[in-house]
Amino acid sequence: MRFLETLSRRWNGLTLALQFIIAGGFGLLAVMLVVGFWVTAQIRESVLHNSAATTALYVDSVIAPLLPDLRTNHQLDDTVKRALDETLGQGALGKRLFSFKLWRRDGTVLYSKDTALIGRQFGPSANLRAAFAGNVVAEFNELGDEDDEEERAAGVPLLEIYNPVREPWSGEVVAVTEFYEIADDFQAALASALLSSWLIVAGATLAALLLLSGIVIRGSRTIDKQRGVLQGQVSELQALVSQNRALRLRVQQASRRATALNERYLRRIGADLHDGPAQLVALAALRLDSPAISGEGASSDSRNAEIAMIRMALDDAMREIRGICNGLVLPQIETAAAGDILRLAVDEHQRRTRSSVALTLSRQLPELGASEKISIYRFVQEGLNNAYRHGQGKDQEVKAGMTGGKFFVEVSDGGPGFDPRRAEGLGLAGIRERIESIGGQFETTTGPQGTRLMITLAVEDQP
Repeated sequence: MRFLETLSRRWNGLTLALQFIIAGGFGLLAVMLVVGFWVTAQIRESVLHNSAATTALYVDSVIAPLLPDLRTNHQLDDTVKRALDETLGQGALGKRLFSFKLWRRDGTVLYSKDTALIGRQFGPSANLRAAFAGNVVAEFNELGDEDDEEERAAGVPLLEIYNPVREPWSGEVVAVTEFYEIADDFQAALASALLSSWLIVAGATLAALLLLSGIVIRGSRTIDKQRGVLQGQVSELQALVSQNRALRLRVQQASRRATALNERYLRRIGADLHDGPAQLVALAALRLDSPAISGEGASSDSRNAEIAMIRMALDDAMREIRGICNGLVLPQIETAAAGDILRLAVDEHQRRTRSSVALTLSRQLPELGASEKISIYRFVQEGLNNAYRHGQGKDQEVKAGMTGGKFFVEVSDGGPGFDPRRAEGLGLAGIRERIESIGGQFETTTGPQGTRLMITLAVEDQP
């Protein structure tokens, strides 16, 4: 079983073309042998029969006139024997015939070139019976009969022919002549015919094998090529499926994080409203209940002073509300260039905080999509807000340009830095999510010498 399993594994490891050449080669070899043996047998039988018939006709034309009426004469007289001896021992016929016998139906030898056989009776062989049935029988080098001792000892190729002798007026077979022709030429012709037939069969088989192998090899190469392409496509599909699965998980995580960040951002806005405008409005409400406003004995000066304080508190509350709104509402940046977006963010920050920001831009900046522009604006806005709040607005700087085929934006300050573990409270987690969602990278470096925030975007494929 192990041998069969090993053989099967090795067989399956071969290419289709090699499998066909091996299996088809053995199959066509078997077909060639069957067809070759059948064709050569037919050729041998045909050549043997034609040669025997020709020789028999020739011998019969020479011998038949010398024979008496064998229906009435059961023995040959000396005159007939002498005539047969002279005829069979001289001329071309004598050279071609190695031996000659004349048989009676009961198996008695009426005449033979070997006088010791005359008068002897043998059991009729199958060939002798077939000849008495009216058939010309021929065999080549098959000397197996009892009376073939002399022929077997000769050691030369012999064509044995049994030819029926017919009565002229009735056509009845009255005797059979058996003679052995020296068949050197016949053997050479038969060998040449058999060799030619084998060469033709082998050539046809080889041509068929080469033709079919060429077709199969071509088809096998096409199949192997298509298999390679298909395997490549399957590998690409598997990679895309894995990437899609990873992206789907990333989207799910981003969605959960976005939900949490939105909730945190809303809480931050609520805290800003509570700590700023709400306190000022509450202060104004308390001032409205003061005796200077509601009391009957209050002087007009104190009432006017109280109203002025209420108005100032409400103005401050309105100013803080507008500041919060300005941070939430985006300017018209979707149609603006990258440099204009950065200038807008810097100018808005300087106007709102009355601080100074250094802006450094490369001469050529890439064209960006709407999502990239919004993300860059929010990054600069958040970075400068953190620089102003936690870095006291010291040495604020914004840089933008190209490096290594990527677009980078950097926001830095010279403040005391912050604890990276508290970065979530600085709004940097939302910026990181926003940048990574568009395929960018976000880096944070902070220390006693200051803080540097940088994002990089691959823009090779950007329109």
